Amino acid sequence: MSGDLTMPLRARRSGGRAARVAVRSAPLADDLRPVRAGISGGQYSPLSEAAVLRIHEAALEALEVIGLANAPQSGIDAMTAAGAILGDDGRLRYPRALVEDMLAKAARDITLFGRDAKHHLHLSGTRVHYGTAGAAVHVVDFETGDYRESTAQDLHDAARLVQHLDNVHFFQRICVARDVVDNLEMDLNTLYGAVSGTTKHIGTSISDPSHVASIFELLHMVSGSETAWRERPFVSNSNCFVVPPMKFAEESCQTMEACIRAGMPVLLLSAGQAGATSPAPIVTTIVQAVAECLAGVVYVNSIAPGHTAIFGTWPFVSDLRTGAMSGGSAEQALLTAGCAQMHRFYGLPGGAAAGIADSKLPDMQAGWEQAISNTLAGLSGLNMVYESVGMHASLLGFCFESLTLGDDILGQALRCVRGIDVTEDHLSIEVMKEVCLGGPGHYLGSDQTLKLMQTEYIYPELGNRMSPKEWNEAGRPRLLDKAKQRTADILAKAPRQIDPALDLAIRKTFNMHFQ
Repeated sequence: MSGDLTMPLRARRSGGRAARVAVRSAPLADDLRPVRAGISGGQYSPLSEAAVLRIHEAALEALEVIGLANAPQSGIDAMTAAGAILGDDGRLRYPRALVEDMLAKAARDITLFGRDAKHHLHLSGTRVHYGTAGAAVHVVDFETGDYRESTAQDLHDAARLVQHLDNVHFFQRICVARDVVDNLEMDLNTLYGAVSGTTKHIGTSISDPSHVASIFELLHMVSGSETAWRERPFVSNSNCFVVPPMKFAEESCQTMEACIRAGMPVLLLSAGQAGATSPAPIVTTIVQAVAECLAGVVYVNSIAPGHTAIFGTWPFVSDLRTGAMSGGSAEQALLTAGCAQMHRFYGLPGGAAAGIADSKLPDMQAGWEQAISNTLAGLSGLNMVYESVGMHASLLGFCFESLTLGDDILGQALRCVRGIDVTEDHLSIEVMKEVCLGGPGHYLGSDQTLKLMQTEYIYPELGNRMSPKEWNEAGRPRLLDKAKQRTADILAKAPRQIDPALDLAIRKTFNMHFQ
């Protein structure tokens, strides 16, 4: 028998507790964490099966009858060769058989790579990943409420912050480098600001087809070679290939074609606004977004069958009293969840927007707006939840502290997505028998409780669960003060994620506007 039996019982028990505390304090393996990237959702379905089929049929009809205008000649050539029909009115129309054929060729069960393998995103089924996006033109000072123009440094710092937020799984441009006047330099600063800040998967936009060559020159430098880049493309092109309603964006399409040839995954982004650039009924807005993205599936697969593409139905909501966008509305949450359900119907990797706040500051309104839409997006099984943290004023403003607070919101949303584990071990009444029949009458010290407190439960990094007495004794800490401190602490320590020699070489080649 092991152990010192001469030791007093209380001391032996105390030592055991200390050992268990030490075990609990150690970092958990990724597969034991209560929440993590890629937890499967799909529990929530706002649409009936009949409604899903009606949306599908309506989208196919729209593609056959209305079609899309303004495709570049290269796109017309590729899609008509595949079976699309160019009308006398210049619109491309898509027979049902063509759409079904291209859906059969489309990539499924894809991986979006990070530069660090632990950040790979495996997009299949209803696996959920939360990340940034939004392209705000202002940064919010949460203390003063002032809005100032965003800079290249802000974008880089946001990427550095995301690198250290566990529940933010990927990074896409969160703000615009307003201090960079030249558009090519802005695209390069946007990309490199992200790449040098985080090793997670990155989404980037390219403002002009002529910029593509320089973008890939930079990516090949970071990867080490073109071959290495093609083996692990860690950046995707967020591409607004359509201008709703039902028109292609010619230059964006040309950029998309170039990115496909260069081995870059693409997000097929349709961003209509209900009541403005898409129909007012929520269901018909989904129809239009699905139709536009199905045209994108035809486009991509007519050029490169099976190329990695994300079905980016990304419709927004208007406040019909003013026509202004309302990203924090319940209708937005429903739109996003409905789009996720259509992604599940097609079996395609999909992305949409959630977590946008109409509120101008990280206040109670922002909290409910971000929490409701992010939770519904996750429960619906949306693969890529864009714009999920940090965004205010219906995407016009970005707040660093809100990004940090959002990490807590996403943790709680992910715990909802994970759901309730129903296992034989969890359902066993043996622990109940031990506690109730001659035991202490509570579960606080049971081995099961101690085992599950780290793997079954998630604890907020910033959220306050003190009693009023404890809170008073601690100096009444404010949530926003804690968010400011954690943000500052992370940014003070977050290193650049690029080798210094490579960083120097890149800065000699391209003009970077951030440190």
